[in-house]
Amino acid sequence: MQVARECLGKVIVHGSTAGRIVEVEAYLGLDDLAAHSSRGITERTRVIFGPPGHAYVYFIYGMYDCLNFVTEQDRTPGALLIRALEPLSGLAVMQRRRPKARRLEDFASGPGKLTLALGITRKLNGANLVESPITVRRLRDEPPIEIAEGPRIGITKCADLPLRFWIAGNRFVSR
Repeated sequence: MQVARECLGKVIVHGSTAGRIVEVEAYLGLDDLAAHSSRGITERTRVIFGPPGHAYVYFIYGMYDCLNFVTEQDRTPGALLIRALEPLSGLAVMQRRRPKARRLEDFASGPGKLTLALGITRKLNGANLVESPITVRRLRDEPPIEIAEGPRIGITKCADLPLRFWIAGNRFVSR
């Protein structure tokens, strides 16, 4: 959960687009029945069991890719779902990719929305988040943030665990 808190405020860059992470959910591995890794190593989950600092990108609801960061040491599953971003650059590109988004707050305010806005697809599954087309960076002057926490959204198993973290009061957090 420390990594979840530390990722808030960091910036994801992909091509000409970038966004500040404002909301995440932690998935804790084998004992967390909501985590993909709870079923063990499969072709789909192999990345989660690998070294930290890599992207786990999966397809959901037959229509969206979702971005996760692998967070635990090699062979120990754990991932962080990136739930929402504050768009920072490439806004015209994001608008083209999300034509139904009427407001800036709607460009990346959900896991499927943010991957569409940034152009992140399953082709980036397994990508190193430091040395690949998708990177995570710090702002030069990171402003102090207040972190809120609560239960994860849209799941039924282990739904009561307070594993969702967001920047309190941020208007780009998902609804």
